[in-house]
Amino acid sequence: MRTALLVSALALTAGSAFAQTANPAVLTPERVFSNPGLNGPVAQGVSLSPDGELVAFLRAREDDVSVLDLWAAPTGAGEPFKLIDARALVPDAGELSEAEKARRERMRISQRGVVEYSWDQQGRYILAPLEGDIFLASREGGAVRRLTETEADEIDAKVSPEGNFVSFVRDQDLVVLELASGRERPVTTDGEGLITWATAEFIAQEEMDRDTGYWWSPNERFIALQRTDESTVDIVPRLDISGGGASVVEQRYPRAGRPNAVVELYVQDVAAGRRVKVDLGTNPDIYLARVNWSADGGTLYVQRQSRDQKTLDLLRVDPATGSSRVIATQTSDAWVELTDDFEALKDGRFIWSDESTGWRHLYLYGADGRKIRAITEGDYPTKGLNGINEATGEVFFTASMRDGVETPLEQQLFRASLNETIAPVAVTPAGGWWSASMNRTGTAFVGNYTDPVTPPQSGLYQADGQFVRWIEQNALDADHPFQPFVSRRPVTEYGTLESQGETLVWQMSRPVDFDPSKVYPVVMQVYGGPSGGGVKRAWLPATTQLLTEAGYLVFRLDNRGEGYRSAAFKQALHLKMGQPEIEDQVLGANYLRSLPYVDDSRIAMMGWSYGGFMSLMALTEPDMGLASAIVGAPPTEWSLYDTHYTERFMSTPQGNVDGYAASDAIPRLDDLTGRMLLMHGMADDNVILENATRVIDALQAKSIPFELMLYPGQRHGVRGNERQLHQWRTYLDFLDRTIGSRAPSQD
Repeated sequence: MRTALLVSALALTAGSAFAQTANPAVLTPERVFSNPGLNGPVAQGVSLSPDGELVAFLRAREDDVSVLDLWAAPTGAGEPFKLIDARALVPDAGELSEAEKARRERMRISQRGVVEYSWDQQGRYILAPLEGDIFLASREGGAVRRLTETEADEIDAKVSPEGNFVSFVRDQDLVVLELASGRERPVTTDGEGLITWATAEFIAQEEMDRDTGYWWSPNERFIALQRTDESTVDIVPRLDISGGGASVVEQRYPRAGRPNAVVELYVQDVAAGRRVKVDLGTNPDIYLARVNWSADGGTLYVQRQSRDQKTLDLLRVDPATGSSRVIATQTSDAWVELTDDFEALKDGRFIWSDESTGWRHLYLYGADGRKIRAITEGDYPTKGLNGINEATGEVFFTASMRDGVETPLEQQLFRASLNETIAPVAVTPAGGWWSASMNRTGTAFVGNYTDPVTPPQSGLYQADGQFVRWIEQNALDADHPFQPFVSRRPVTEYGTLESQGETLVWQMSRPVDFDPSKVYPVVMQVYGGPSGGGVKRAWLPATTQLLTEAGYLVFRLDNRGEGYRSAAFKQALHLKMGQPEIEDQVLGANYLRSLPYVDDSRIAMMGWSYGGFMSLMALTEPDMGLASAIVGAPPTEWSLYDTHYTERFMSTPQGNVDGYAASDAIPRLDDLTGRMLLMHGMADDNVILENATRVIDALQAKSIPFELMLYPGQRHGVRGNERQLHQWRTYLDFLDRTIGSRAPSQD
């Protein structure tokens, strides 16, 4: 009832952003969170077949953007076609298992239908898990075969490299299905309770960007698989509150300074049925970071990270015996970052990246682990190894640089050489943001591009950058769903600020009718924590336009610690999260106040997760002088958060008492400079609700007014058009009352 009254009141408010529905050119929350999606037909999860002749991708349905279908397009002549229609195969999607819900939450998958897929090495099949069961699409003829139909979910399904088997995890055990006969064979049988096989543990999924717990060898002889024992992990009772009631989940949650799960690695000989344990060393308190096979399947490479994350060892493992030896090591006084930049070559050499020069670069190693030469070098970081053409010696990578100098606002695909250290050659044009997915031979790639006036588009390109064909052109033409709102697209400018010898980048979006002779309120959007950064020359989310339509300037600054930049830039927050980031945001706020068209008494901040932490810290920082802040799902005391993330940046609570105390929000609450809206999902299993309730309790104990919005059944993000619409209506209402047209007069 209160929601209905709120919406009615807001609809009658003069100047409200979503009251202006009569003008079709004005973007409203109702249109943003409805079908079809405003970004247009954006291809997701695009990949080339191993032979480069077919492109597969996921596309949201026009009648329901929350459901994905699997599409394919020939790289030559021919139009894209739907390969798997999710609704046709599974008309009534049931409830996913708790394990699959948690896995998708860790992978930030919020849609249903075909949310992932995989090729075999020959490109004959595409395997697609769909609503807990598995379907196999044959490239020849396009027939779709259902492989499982069980009450239990089959998760992390894969086609074996040569296409003879399909593997998956069911009820905590690994199962292999022979495609020729349809016969299932369990690889493990004792997965139950706190023992799980072949599944990445919580920490690996959430913080290490490792979503799988098993790896086929290229020749299909072996499967490397992890065994996880969670009995050592603390139980953190968590209320899972939904609209229909509440249940207590005894979640195994490894908090900073507390024990992790015990992870072991084994190698299964598929044909012989034998399993050996891999020697990961005498210290069990380590992280299984990455697992890779050599090109011939004769060697297993394992990256082992120390608990304090200051050492990363590369182990060479004999898969027949499990014996191992360390062949290369990376170290840091702060932390060694994990990447997916390892690639084994056919001749036994391999490529691996490190930050030994202060910038992440690619290096060529011999089979013995000896570093041979730098593949890239300069004052910029490589941001991803995209592909290798061993026949030509070409190495492809993404980076944000021009002429060897870092350019954080842009990203391109570049070409270097295996045979010598050369100046990289740009494969894609400068000016916007490129990502790329190459085929296995390094002869072609799918390029995804966007810039401030170009919505995300995908095309097929030859390795030299020559355009072949569109996969999703997503042209902003008369039929594009965003076309009615293009004329009111906010104008965005970019700039820099200097902080402690580092250059920070920022962007500001203005209302289309901006008048520099007037003064405007500002919404500072923030994430602020370790991430890829938010400031880039790319298509703006439609929600930014909601803010400019409501009359706000929208400002975003990437502070130190944020963005894949130099080691020094990222490590500025080592042992002191919430300090240098806030110093930089104060710098941003002071810059805003220097502008004649900014109303310095009406500046707000909004952020979610680490951004929620930043908003709370900023609202309690007198030098920021915020009028209000939206604090979404914030970590409010870092000892409540998990081991791998927190200890990487802050060490343990026992080892960094002062740093943890300085980042605790509770002692700062007396310094609130403005109004706060606190929001949190009531089933959050990542930043658990205790982070919010301790702030709620402290504010009530101090009799400090604040506003609160909780979301029953929602985890770390608010999902679905209806709830996101409610979320943004709440945002806009709060901002309007605190810094907008309904804010109290500042005179």
